[in-house]
Amino acid sequence: MAEPPSTKPLRDSAAPRELLRTSGDARQIERRLFLKQGLSLGALTLLTGCDVTDTSAVQSALDGVSRWNDRTQALIFNPHRLMPTYPESEAVKDFRYNAYFGQNQVPKIDSASYKLNLSGLIDRRAAWTLQDLYQLPQESQVTRHVCVEGWSMIGKWTGVPLRTFLRRIGADLTAKYVGFECADGYYSSIDMASALHPQTFLTFKISDEILASRYGYPLKLRIPTKLGFKNPKWITAMFVTNRFPGGFWEDRGYNWFAGV
Repeated sequence: MAEPPSTKPLRDSAAPRELLRTSGDARQIERRLFLKQGLSLGALTLLTGCDVTDTSAVQSALDGVSRWNDRTQALIFNPHRLMPTYPESEAVKDFRYNAYFGQNQVPKIDSASYKLNLSGLIDRRAAWTLQDLYQLPQESQVTRHVCVEGWSMIGKWTGVPLRTFLRRIGADLTAKYVGFECADGYYSSIDMASALHPQTFLTFKISDEILASRYGYPLKLRIPTKLGFKNPKWITAMFVTNRFPGGFWEDRGYNWFAGV
């Protein structure tokens, strides 16, 4: 889900300390934050010997740290461990709108002409209409959305597990990445292990109602094991690949794996 840009350039998308007081899994998140935030600029100077006044050297070193973060997070990621779920009574019905643009710029997608286009390492690449998607078996989850900007919110999401859809279209489940393109020009990608996680959904509803435009109608990725900007909205295309696809914010410096 595309989120407002931070007031400071982020080289690592670890959740802020305030999140730890709201999450029911604070200790495990704390350990992950230690791994993500373990290198300060001072430590970076000591370890790399780079001159912090040399911005190109600092940028290169920070890029290296970000890549290290990605590798470390991928290694500690447990594809079977579930994020906490909550009773429906805790789900926020007026969920917060978030994107890098105002609500007056939200894409208006016509349901009759909408198609989800497929490409890459997929056997059955025929585009899916919205009615086709609605015919898929659907499940619901009540999970916490964690934003890189410092807020979190619990919502109820309904859709099809992404792993169910990937199997239905004959995707190569040994491939490395699943990528997404969106109607607003946003794009993102996740690793295959995260795509196959049981809580990773292609969602059609929030709070038992069809997604409003501001929430990503008609199709949004819900992936509670990652920060909010890894939950793209207004999805119009999906592909499977072994070539690293990057992402909108990741190509601008955010940590790619972005797991919480």
